[in-house]
Amino acid sequence: QVQLVESGGGLVQAGGSLRLSCTASGRTFTYTNGMGWFRQAPGKEREFVAAIGWPDGNTGYADSVKGRFTISRDNAKNTVYLQMNSLKPEDTAVYYCAARAQLTLAPEARQTHYDYWGQGTQVTVSS
Repeated sequence: QVQLVESGGGLVQAGGSLRLSCTASGRTFTYTNGMGWFRQAPGKEREFVAAIGWPDGNTGYADSVKGRFTISRDNAKNTVYLQMNSLKPEDTAVYYCAARAQLTLAPEARQTHYDYWGQGTQVTVSS
């Protein structure tokens, strides 16, 4: 079993930045597991934001965040980050971290391909 704990959400003005963190624990988790970030805004379905495969240069982003958000990981800490810059009100959502149970080369955007999920962290961007 893998546990994911997110942190770093909060309230920020438009144009500001936040960094989300997600720390994984569990003896089966390694740095080759694929990880991703998803978000769900009020009244909308959960959507893909960013993902990272292995090696760590394999990243993918939703078009809506490309150029503004960066996903990265610290393998020594079993932590994945989502650096969010130039935030917009439409980025307001609950952000979820997710992890796959196996080696993942290409970044995975499909929610159904993830095995573990965090509890979510709220990000609110005011205009």
